[in-house]
Amino acid sequence: MLFFAGCSGLSVAADAEKGVVTVPRAVVDPVNAGSIMQLLAGLILVVALILLLGWLVKRYSGLPGQNKALRVVASLPLTTREKLVLVQAGDQQLLLGVAPGRVNLLHSYDQPLIEPGVAMGEFASRLQQAISRKESE
Repeated sequence: MLFFAGCSGLSVAADAEKGVVTVPRAVVDPVNAGSIMQLLAGLILVVALILLLGWLVKRYSGLPGQNKALRVVASLPLTTREKLVLVQAGDQQLLLGVAPGRVNLLHSYDQPLIEPGVAMGEFASRLQQAISRKESE
């Protein structure tokens, strides 16, 4: 009975004849300013640590987008799952066919097909011109 009374947070009544002693329990408010400040400080520390680690991984690893020699010049969706991508690789431009699970080199251009930063509408017309020139050869 003492065990159950102690676990439930109730104090045991004193009975002088049976030799039972009252066990007073100090009631501590679990939500006070100190515990809230400690919780917020821990949360801020964890978020800051996550952001710092993310920045370090991005800065010092070979994640995609870190290579300045390769960049996507333009992209043309063919279907919902397939597209043509023109990639600038050094001084060459590569026309890639991208589909789920594979990437195929369609053509390599020594002269730039389009300059980086040109509007996407011009990419489609220039690509059509290049394809028609290749077919006429």
